[in-house]
Amino acid sequence: MKLKYNLSLGFLLIALQVLTATNNKLTSCVNPFIGSGAVASSLSGNNFPGATVPFGMVQLSPDTKNVPDWAQASGYDYNDSILYGFSHTHLSGTGVAELFDILVLPFTGENKHATEALQTDKGLYSLFSHTNENAHPGYYQVFLKSYGVNAELTATTRTGFHRYTFPQGKQEHVLIDLNHSMNKNSWSTQIINSQIRITDSCTVEGYRVITGWAKLRKVYFYVRFSKPVIGNVMINGSYVLPGISLVDGKNLKAIFDFDSSGQSPLLMKVGISGVSIENARQNLLSEIAGNDFDKVVRQSANQWEMELSKIKVEGTQKQMEIFYTALYHSFIQPNTFSDSNGEYMTADFNTRKLKGDSETQYTTFSLWDTYRAAHPLYTLLQPERTTDFVNTLIRHYESCGYLPIWQLWGQDNFCMIGNHSIPVIVDAVLKGLPGIDIHKAYSAVRSSATVSHINSPYEVWNKYGFMPENIQSQSVSITLEMAFDDWCVAQLAKKLNEKSDYDYFFKRSQFYRNLYNKQTGFFQSKDDKGNWIQPFNPLKYGANGGNPFTEGNAWQYYWYVPQNIPDLIQLTGGDKLFTNKLDTFFTLWNNVTEKNDNASGFIGQYAHGNEPSHHVAYLYNYAGQPWKTQFYVTKIMNEMYNTSSSGYAGNEDCGEMSSWYVFSALGFYPVNPANGIYSIGSPIFKSAVIELPGGNTFTVKAENVSNRNIYIQSATLNTKKFTTNYITHTQMLEGGILEFKMGPQPSKKWAIRPEDRPPVTSWK
Repeated sequence: MKLKYNLSLGFLLIALQVLTATNNKLTSCVNPFIGSGAVASSLSGNNFPGATVPFGMVQLSPDTKNVPDWAQASGYDYNDSILYGFSHTHLSGTGVAELFDILVLPFTGENKHATEALQTDKGLYSLFSHTNENAHPGYYQVFLKSYGVNAELTATTRTGFHRYTFPQGKQEHVLIDLNHSMNKNSWSTQIINSQIRITDSCTVEGYRVITGWAKLRKVYFYVRFSKPVIGNVMINGSYVLPGISLVDGKNLKAIFDFDSSGQSPLLMKVGISGVSIENARQNLLSEIAGNDFDKVVRQSANQWEMELSKIKVEGTQKQMEIFYTALYHSFIQPNTFSDSNGEYMTADFNTRKLKGDSETQYTTFSLWDTYRAAHPLYTLLQPERTTDFVNTLIRHYESCGYLPIWQLWGQDNFCMIGNHSIPVIVDAVLKGLPGIDIHKAYSAVRSSATVSHINSPYEVWNKYGFMPENIQSQSVSITLEMAFDDWCVAQLAKKLNEKSDYDYFFKRSQFYRNLYNKQTGFFQSKDDKGNWIQPFNPLKYGANGGNPFTEGNAWQYYWYVPQNIPDLIQLTGGDKLFTNKLDTFFTLWNNVTEKNDNASGFIGQYAHGNEPSHHVAYLYNYAGQPWKTQFYVTKIMNEMYNTSSSGYAGNEDCGEMSSWYVFSALGFYPVNPANGIYSIGSPIFKSAVIELPGGNTFTVKAENVSNRNIYIQSATLNTKKFTTNYITHTQMLEGGILEFKMGPQPSKKWAIRPEDRPPVTSWK
C-alpha cells in the first residue's frame, strides 16, 4: 500500500504486521471493497467495507453519505471522496438504507468551527483517498486527509473498537452524532428521543429511539475512552451547550476534547444493545478486556479464518478472491441480537432472556431474498446457527401470531411478499437439524399459512384459488410464491402424518395453475370475476405494488414453480417447448426504459441483479439439456461477478447474491430450497472441499476444468459412475468425492434421461 502522507512509524509497523498476519490465509483472499460502489450506470452490491465479525451485532463502517439513501444503502460509496464518520450498524447490500447508529468522527481544529459546521446540512466531514484506505475481515483503516488523523476500526460481536492516531500537537476531538440516519423523508423516519450522558472522565453512555423502515428501534450504547475527556460541547438542534454532562432531545450531537500533549493514540470502545445501557456496558466488558486493539484485530481475523475454512478451494487468484469475498458476505448477516447475558427485545417490545447459554437470538432476515440460496447454504455450513435462526423465527411467531416477512432489529417491516420464513424452517427441520421443536415449528408454519397478514389475505386465497389483482396488488407474484410456501407446509405435514393438512396445503400449492393462460403462454393476472386483466404485456415491469408482478415481469416470473418443475414443463407443452422458451428467455432483449430499479444484470430477459431469476439457468436440467445449464451458469458467473467495487450485478441482499455464487462455483444449486436436492451446474474449481457436521467432508473435483472446459463429459461419485444431474443433501452429508471430467464441447449424452433429472423432492 503506497502512502502519500507521513504517518507515524508505529502505524507503518502495525500495517506490516496486519499484512504479514493475513498472508497465506483465506482472509487474504477477501476484498471487502467488492460491491461497494457502482461504475457508470451499473449496480454494485451496496456492500460496506468496514469491520465486523461473522453474524455480529456490530458492523463498524465508514459512511460517505451524510443522509444515506437507496443508491448507497450501506452508507458507503466507493466513488465518494468525503467521509462523514463511522457508524456501528449497517445492512449488507439491501435496497433500503437503514440503521447507521451512533456515528463517530475524530477531528482536529477549533470547536467553534466544528459546532458551526454541525448546525448546517453539510455537517462535519473529512476528505479521504483510497490510496490511504485498507480493509480486510475484521479490520478497516482510512487516513482522514482533512484532519491528518489515521482511523482504524475493528469489532467483536457486540462492540466496536476504534483507534485514532492524531497528528502531534493538534487539538484532539471526537464527534458522536445520534441524528445520523437514512433520509428522514423515507419510511417516515424520525428520531423519537435520544440521550447522551457523561458518567465519568472516560465514560459516555446513552441511547436513541428511532422509527423508520423498522419501527421503534431502541439502540443503547456505552463508550469507554482510553484518555479522559477534558472538555465537551453538547448540541441539541440549534442549541450549543458547552460543559454540560447530560442532554436529551431529537437531534443530538456531542464533541469530546482530549489532551493532545501525549503521543499515544486515542482508543474508543463502544458496546451496543437493543435492551439497555447496562447491557451495552456488559457487552463491552465481556468482549474486550483491556485496550489491546491489535489483539482484537487478530481475534476477529481468526474468527473469519475459521468460518471461511469451511470450504477450501483451488482456483485462480481472481476466482479465489471472488469466491471467498462472496463467502465472507454470506456470513455477515443475519445479525446477533441477544446480549451477552441472553436478553433481547422481542417483536412485541418486551424484554426476554434466552433459556440456554448456548442460544443466540438473531435479527436481519431478508427472507424474500435469502430463503433461496443463503439459508440452504447455512444448513450446509452453519447448522448450529441455523437452529438458532429457526428458533428466532419461531419466537417471533410466538410474539406476533405469524412468522416474519422481513425482520429487522427484532421487528417485522413487512417488506416484500410471501412468507418465506416457512421454507427456511421446513428446510431445516426436514434436513434433521437438532435443537428444533418440530411441533412448534409446524404450529408456526401452519398458522402463518392460515392467518391473514400484509400481502397475504388468506380468506381471498382460499375463496378464489389465486389472488385477484383488483383485490390484492402484485397478485401473480404473490400467487406463485404463496403456492410454494404452501407446498413447504404440506411437506412438514406429511412428515408429521397430518394427512388432512397435507392434502389441504398440497392442493393450495397447485393454485399457480389457476393463473396460467394457455393463449398467452404466461402466468397472468385475473380479477375477482375470473377474467384475464387486459392489456397484457409480458415485458412490462412491476415494482412493489400497482402491478401483478413484484420487481420483475411475466417472463421472469414464468419459471417460479420450484415445487413442481415437471408440471411447469407439462404446462409449457413438454421438454422441447420448455427448452425453446428458456432459449428465448436468455436471448430476448427488451430495450425499454420502464424497469424496476432492481432489474439489472441482464442476459436476455434473465436479470441476475434480482432474485426471481436466480434459479432459472438450472432448469434446463429438468428438460434433458444439462449442457445449457452448464453454459449459462458459467456465463452468469463470468459476467455478473468481478473483483471491482462494482463486483455485483445488483444488491447483495444480505448474502443472497453471494450465496448464489458460492453454490454455483462449487457446481450445484438448490432450485427448490426446501426439497433437499441440488441441481448440478458447472464447477469452476479444480478441487473444493466442504467441511460437514460430524467431521465428514464432501469434495467436488473437476478434471481439466478451465475457462474453455466448462462442460461436464462424465462424472463419478466415490469412484462409481454418476449419471444424474442432481445430488441430494443426504448424499452430500454422507461425505465422499464427486468428480467431473470437463471438456470444451457440450456432452449431449451425460445426464439427459428422464431418470437423470431432479425429482420433485428427496424427502419420503
